[in-house]
Amino acid sequence: MGWAAAFAVMAILFVLISGANDGATLIGLGLRFPRSPGWLITAILLVALLAVPYVLGVAVARTFTEGLAELDTPGGTATFLAGVVVAVVVIAVLTRRGLPTSLTLAVIGGIAGAGLGAGLPVSWRRLGTVLAIGVCAPLVGLFLGYLLGALSRRVPSHRRMSRLMSAAHLVAYTAQCVAYAANDGQKMIAVVSVALDVAGRAGGLGAVGRVEVSPGWVAVLAVLFLVGSLTSLTRVGERLGRGLVITRPLHIVSAETAATCAVLGSSALGSPVSMTQSITAGVVGVAASEGVKRVRWQGVLNVGTAWLVTLPSSMALGCLAGLAVRLL
Repeated sequence: MGWAAAFAVMAILFVLISGANDGATLIGLGLRFPRSPGWLITAILLVALLAVPYVLGVAVARTFTEGLAELDTPGGTATFLAGVVVAVVVIAVLTRRGLPTSLTLAVIGGIAGAGLGAGLPVSWRRLGTVLAIGVCAPLVGLFLGYLLGALSRRVPSHRRMSRLMSAAHLVAYTAQCVAYAANDGQKMIAVVSVALDVAGRAGGLGAVGRVEVSPGWVAVLAVLFLVGSLTSLTRVGERLGRGLVITRPLHIVSAETAATCAVLGSSALGSPVSMTQSITAGVVGVAASEGVKRVRWQGVLNVGTAWLVTLPSSMALGCLAGLAVRLL
């Protein structure tokens, strides 16, 4: 019962933090478009979280539970818990120091490090592939953002431009939410699935099973995610919308499209990538298309520094946590 409670608390906290980190960024960018209804922006994200896993599958969630280390062995759930807890701690420390970072990258590092420390076989080839794709996704977002930003200046003016841009924004934002639910958002499904597995197992801890979450629990996950998003919507929205660049309607649509393409491409490969990183890269690419002075480079430097610190710190702490699990 004690382990079930620990996993339940961890799962709830993890979903809330994901909302505060990822959801606030998605909603905040969506609301920066002129006259975007808040209820519609939020509803699109919630519907994507509820429907996409059952339409496009949970391949990315299975990468967290099956692809990084052999967690389908005795002690696998304890190792998984250690990795996720380490990820949350790393994110909390970096956030308190004012460094925005990637929760997805922290989870990947935490789980891989915990598996190594616990003596479980780590799939180094798969881990290397995931990290390589994770690096490429923001670069793709940056390139596409720059390209779309340059092309947007060639769009001729039209008397219905305002309505056309509003429609384009809703389409791009919807696609972005679908991309998040198909990729980055599935880290929450992986964590909740393991927690439910432990709660329903008479013996408590054991091996990590297949990812299975009922629609009812996905609905609970979506509500908790929304609550977490609302807690930091102002802070994160301001950081992304004004802390990196000064956005315009065409900037927003171009950045959303760039991030969506990068993340959906990674989803097709079953590799988790950070939507926040991809969005930031897309926004920077769009701004850079109008000149480097449009980018607030100090903000970009802060983000880049945090990303470079996240993986090694989460892997090192995860390894220590895995050693502790091994000794228990």
